[in-house]
Amino acid sequence: MEESAPDEAPDGPSARAPDPLPPAVILVRPQLGVNIGTTARAMMNCGLSDLRLVAPREGWPNPHAAPAASGAAALLETARVYPDLPTAVADLKRLYATTWRPRWMVKRVLTPAAAAVELRQLSAEGAQSGLIFGPERTGLENEDLAFADALITVPLNPAFPSLNLAQAVLLVGYEWWTAADETPDRVLESSEAQPASQAMLDNFLSRLIADLDERSFLAVPEKRDRMTRNTRNIFQRNDLTENEINTLH
Repeated sequence: MEESAPDEAPDGPSARAPDPLPPAVILVRPQLGVNIGTTARAMMNCGLSDLRLVAPREGWPNPHAAPAASGAAALLETARVYPDLPTAVADLKRLYATTWRPRWMVKRVLTPAAAAVELRQLSAEGAQSGLIFGPERTGLENEDLAFADALITVPLNPAFPSLNLAQAVLLVGYEWWTAADETPDRVLESSEAQPASQAMLDNFLSRLIADLDERSFLAVPEKRDRMTRNTRNIFQRNDLTENEINTLH
């Protein structure tokens, strides 16, 4: 009789990595519906989906939020409203509060990039975290910051560190997203064109140098080697495609 395959051990080498568990975004006493809408847009840009509103000043739902969300209105439909911060964060394992001044509290203060590393680790462990943002005009109060395990401060111009709500969410959310993003720092967008081989480039340069010699452009012996080298460098550093080499011919 054929044996059935055993269940994979959850901790074994073939265990499937847990799905990402993005941090919740908690807006404490947000003032304007339009700011909640733009925050939802910033969240969706960065793969964040759990929006929690603590005592929004104008109530909820707000007619100004969806137009400002610009395509992220679905996220607003799943937003949850809470009367206070303790209720909003009761199910979360780790809390990070955003502020531009620590207010003399003894807490770890992280950049968004450093916080993103911790947030990704928590996500991999299956522990959901939370990012707490304060009202647009005043930011979080000391009583709000007291709930946080750590603080996040964005390094900006110290003479003007002010951010609107959506900007703050986007900056922190961007670091969360890129902490696991594998987009190369630099790519050559060549459509369907193939990169030219070194042989193709050498053939073109041989023709070019021969033509320059014929026109006496390289006639000064003490300058010829340097000028030939400079000519090669012009074309060597430009990641030419086969089509471009053919055009140069």
